[in-house]
Amino acid sequence: MLEEGVYDIPVTLVGGTGRASIESPAKVTIGEGTATARIVWSSPYYDYMLVDGQKFLPLNAEGNSVFEIPVSPEEENPVTADTVAMSEPHEIAYMITFDTEGAQRQADKALTSGPVLYAFAGGTAALVIVFFVLARRIAGRPGRGKRR
Repeated sequence: MLEEGVYDIPVTLVGGTGRASIESPAKVTIGEGTATARIVWSSPYYDYMLVDGQKFLPLNAEGNSVFEIPVSPEEENPVTADTVAMSEPHEIAYMITFDTEGAQRQADKALTSGPVLYAFAGGTAALVIVFFVLARRIAGRPGRGKRR
């Protein structure tokens, strides 16, 4: 079981005609005994999703349809999505499955990504240098420059 936090988790979608897909990894937020996933479809034509009989509307009005739905990351998640891409609306059954072995906590990801890690290290080094120079001046010993 994943701890509370925000994760990027690889996700697969099965069902329908196989033409639609969802963005992977999906952002999954776990907290207070619940988990929600941000599902980004490859199409702008999904107008609602059904999860355990509860209806969810898209979060956006333009671009590919985006939903935030409750999920169980360790289990298969049956959902129904309504598409208006055809001549008339159709509800299509899908199965969403998360690969929790590939889950990456977002805070961990941010601290280990190249540019952020280098910026953090560079900022820390700069603070150490400033502290060293100030400490020497306070102690009455000048840093670099003219010797007395």
